[in-house]
This record gives sequence, structure tokens and C-alpha cells, in this order.
Amino acid sequence: MSARDNAAMVQLLELLECRYAIRVVWALSDGHPQTFRLLQDSVGGVTPNTLNTRLKELRAARLVEHGGDGYRLTSLGADLARRLTEVQRFASKWSQQLARSHAPGAATSRTSAPRMGA
Repeated sequence: MSARDNAAMVQLLELLECRYAIRVVWALSDGHPQTFRLLQDSVGGVTPNTLNTRLKELRAARLVEHGGDGYRLTSLGADLARRLTEVQRFASKWSQQLARSHAPGAATSRTSAPRMGA
């Protein structure tokens, strides 16, 4: 990975690491515009101030836009959301593996549980 690619990745991760940023993108990933209130309900647990801040940041990053019918992903944001479906597939696989490792009778050694960063 080039230094430029690495810098772009760091910049994107910094944006997405902000609280609720990925949830906002995921909530809008179905392609239907959402009003502020509906988006707040879709994201769950986010305060109006935090959601407003995330939306400003995501709009500045050109991942989200606001039209007359509400907030929606831009084409760039929709591309990111499509890539998050890979993360969703991984999450399902990971969750199943985690559940199996915690099932009664499962091995309890350190090697049986998934490790973060491994």
C-alpha cells in the first residue's frame, strides 16, 4: 500500500470511528431517504446534537446528502455501504463462531475464542 493509500485509509477510518458514523451510513444503506427524526430512530440511542454533528461530517466528506425528502447516501456513500455488506457477512460468521466457543461443552482454552487483532 502506498503512503497516499495509507493516508486515505487513516482519514476514512478517523471519520468512521466517530461515534455513530458507521451506523448512520448503515441506516441509510437501503437507499431510502430518511428525515432527521427517522434517522435518529434508525440509528438508535444517538442524541440530536451528536447526530447533527455526524451528519455535518458525513456531508462534508460527501458520503451523505440532504434533499427535500431527507438524508440519503451519495453515490460514494452507497459504494461504502455496499462494501460494509462484507463486514456484515464477517460479523455473522464471527458471531456464530463466538457463540459456538461459548456453548456448553465447548473448549475453554484461550485458543478456542476469537481474538481481536489476530
